[in-house]
Amino acid sequence: MSETLTLGYSPCPNDTFIFAALVHNQVPCGGLRFQERLEDVETLNRLALNATLDLTKISYHAFGHVRERYTLLRAGSALGRGCGPLVVAPSACSMADLRDKTVLIPGEMTTASLLLQLCESGLTDLRSLPFDQIMPALRRGEAAAGVIIHESRFTFADYGLHQVIDLGQWWEESTGLPIPLGGILARRELDPEIVARVEQGIRASLEFGRAHPEQVAAYIRAHAQELSEEVTAQHISLYVNDFSLDLGPEGEHAVRYLLQEAERHGIVPCCDKPLFAL
Repeated sequence: MSETLTLGYSPCPNDTFIFAALVHNQVPCGGLRFQERLEDVETLNRLALNATLDLTKISYHAFGHVRERYTLLRAGSALGRGCGPLVVAPSACSMADLRDKTVLIPGEMTTASLLLQLCESGLTDLRSLPFDQIMPALRRGEAAAGVIIHESRFTFADYGLHQVIDLGQWWEESTGLPIPLGGILARRELDPEIVARVEQGIRASLEFGRAHPEQVAAYIRAHAQELSEEVTAQHISLYVNDFSLDLGPEGEHAVRYLLQEAERHGIVPCCDKPLFAL
């Protein structure tokens, strides 16, 4: 007998690439079916606070707040090197110059917000905007700087903006670890056997997309209509990698260390629940 699970992820090309084959039943998943819900990452973060969805993409920052209700999957993550958020500004400046000035962030519970706070504790005026509104707001002079994510790292120069710091590079140089951006969570109430089937299905879906890109291209384009094919391809290449297939020991260590740092700085509550269901 099949079971239907609710599954949330973003309309960004890396997520639609990973999940296209899964939600369209192009790969086997042990009889499981999925009711997908596509939302921006901060909306997914907020939904997770109420454990609304069975399975959901989430920022690793937000995971720190929902570990009592959710467990982490080893497949489907956005984690890697050279893919972190950037701080950009209308004019050249340093991070110290931004103290006591307005800095835009793409959501309070995004990993971008967490990295910003870990990097520079003197920022006191953080204001949230949807990620795709940050660069236009900076061009209008509404803030001193902003943290950009996703495909914005490829287009910020088109807005006349200057890079202040690459937070991913700062993290990598400070820790020697890849940067954990977002992961896939499962409600702790789910049977571990079901979670195992979901993980297998995600890996199969990702591998299907790599083997048959033309069969998932239409689904990706339908949710990324404002992006050029070149930017879409760059986005997928940057955020979908071997860590997306399996976190592995290095990826797991990076996630644990990020959460430990967030706990140490009092940004997320401590939790003694196991990280993974399996």
